[in-house]
Amino acid sequence: MRIPARYRYFLEFGACMAAYIIALIASISVLNTIDGGPAFRIILSLLPMLPGIAICWVVLRQLRRMDEMQRRMQFEALGLAFAATAVVTFSYGFLEGVGFPKMSMFVIWPVMATFWIIGTIASHLRYR
Repeated sequence: MRIPARYRYFLEFGACMAAYIIALIASISVLNTIDGGPAFRIILSLLPMLPGIAICWVVLRQLRRMDEMQRRMQFEALGLAFAATAVVTFSYGFLEGVGFPKMSMFVIWPVMATFWIIGTIASHLRYR
C-alpha cells in the first residue's frame, strides 16, 4: 500500500521533529549536568541541528512533490516571508542602536514562519 504524498510529508516531518525534540532535550540535559571542554560543549550544543538539517530536506522534498500551482503559491509565500522578515529584523536592529534590548536569534524563525503562514493564506485566497 502506497502512502499519499501529503501523509508521507507529515510522517517524515513528524519523525524529524520528534528527533529534534529528543536531541534538544538530550543536549540541554547533558550540557546542564556534565562539565565538558569547550569543543565538547560546542558539538553538543549543535546536536539538535542534525535533525534540523533533516527537516530542511523533508520540506524541500515536499516542495518538489507539489504541482506547479502549489509550488507557485509556496514561492510567493516564502518570498513574502523572506522580505517581511528582513524588514522586521532590520527595523529592530536599528532600534537596538537607540537602546532597545538585544533580541535573541531564536526569534527570527518564528517571525519568518508567521509571515510564511500569512503568505500561504494570502496565496490561497488569491488563487482560489
